[in-house]
Amino acid sequence: MSLIDSTYFHPYNGFTRLSSPPRGGTRVRAAGVWAHGSGYAHAVAEDKKADGGGDSTRTVVVAVVANLAIAVAKTVAALMTGSASMWAEAAHSTADTGNEVLLFVGLRRSTKEPDRRHPFGYGQERYFWTFLAALGIFLVGGTLSIGEGIRTLLLPEPLESLWVGIGVLVVSFGFESYSWHTARKQLRAESRERNRSLLEHLRRASDPSATTVFLEDTAALIGLVVALVALVAHATTGWAGWDAVGSICIGLLLIVVAFLLARRSKTLLLDESAPPDVIDPIRAHVTGADWVGDLRELHAVYVGPSSLLVNVWVTPAQAQRDRPAGELVRQVDELRSSLLENPAITQVSVTVDGGRSPSETSVRTAR
Repeated sequence: MSLIDSTYFHPYNGFTRLSSPPRGGTRVRAAGVWAHGSGYAHAVAEDKKADGGGDSTRTVVVAVVANLAIAVAKTVAALMTGSASMWAEAAHSTADTGNEVLLFVGLRRSTKEPDRRHPFGYGQERYFWTFLAALGIFLVGGTLSIGEGIRTLLLPEPLESLWVGIGVLVVSFGFESYSWHTARKQLRAESRERNRSLLEHLRRASDPSATTVFLEDTAALIGLVVALVALVAHATTGWAGWDAVGSICIGLLLIVVAFLLARRSKTLLLDESAPPDVIDPIRAHVTGADWVGDLRELHAVYVGPSSLLVNVWVTPAQAQRDRPAGELVRQVDELRSSLLENPAITQVSVTVDGGRSPSETSVRTAR
């Protein structure tokens, strides 16, 4: 069978529609070949291997438990001391607890299997719930802390039970440090696997769960130091303005963290291209196929944590262009199958043409 024949056949289980292009089959015609496989089960298996959900779940659960205990302790201490910085820290920990519950919801919902309404799966649920968590940090943590600081400047109150406040802050620092260490341990392991620095991985990671916990806990540790300094300065000088300034600084810190998290979630929700250290090995694999003459384009976008949708547009080598259509389909299918062996790749489409423009594409296979 040559490329000029006009017939349909099926390399995968599926169904064919005679409209162009048919779904679930292979179309051979003068313009070229279309092949499509459903293959949901294989994509799900690859996604489950790659998403690192177990580590992320543990990181989030540790953060929820730690922040819930801290939030209760800080609220009691704020009631006893009347410190604005302590109230800011109580609001901060309450916001963190709620936000990490949102992260947990995202983790659970993102494991749902692909279906006809969501053929690429539900991995982007994590990005959506992380974006909500960023809004929570901004509204509950940032604005309330700044508001409490302004209120204290206008209506200063005496400081009471200083040592209770100091004790709660010190114990909270210990809990937050453990949660921070758990998140950092996961991120460090992931960054080493990808040969990245920790900072680079924070900017490029496709799973926002550990990144969110790490940034929240980093802000919490800095906030605890600020609150302690403000509390001691208030007690030493008798001026409540130190407490107010500390509360406002904590609020501004939380707003910065909220902005960073929201910006990253927005980028992932808009199908950001994978970074070069992810795309380059895919490019090398495609160009290494002996039948590929030219790699015209390569697109790889995240459809979930560690889940890539890869679109490849290639021109076959000159020696391959007069070969039977069935042989070309077999080679394309082998390329797609070999790409899917990469656990980070969930779905692949390969477009083959004879050097024409995209509108004149002749061969396309999709999974």
